[in-house]
Amino acid sequence: MHTLTTEDLALRPQQLLDDAARGETSLVTRAGEPVLLAVPLGAGTNTREVRLELAARLYDSEQISLGVAARIAGLTYSEMIDALGARGIATIRLEPGDLARELAAFGP
Repeated sequence: MHTLTTEDLALRPQQLLDDAARGETSLVTRAGEPVLLAVPLGAGTNTREVRLELAARLYDSEQISLGVAARIAGLTYSEMIDALGARGIATIRLEPGDLARELAAFGP
């Protein structure tokens, strides 16, 4: 894996594409922290499925919102909800006490 800083990327953006063309994964960092992972998609790769799987995993780990997941996957909001449901990933996530607060809002 090739690592670039955000400064490297600003100076040589073509390097990211060149790395991908060689099949190399690249990690872009800012102040030593990862901010972007570029993964090359070779010929024959089912990019739709890869994008959906990535979006589902990031959403499930609560790293992105449902809307961002849908954009990554190239799906509508409702299609993303269905895709997550088919994978057994909940789209409504209640914290402890949420249900009690919701019911209390309706009164006795």
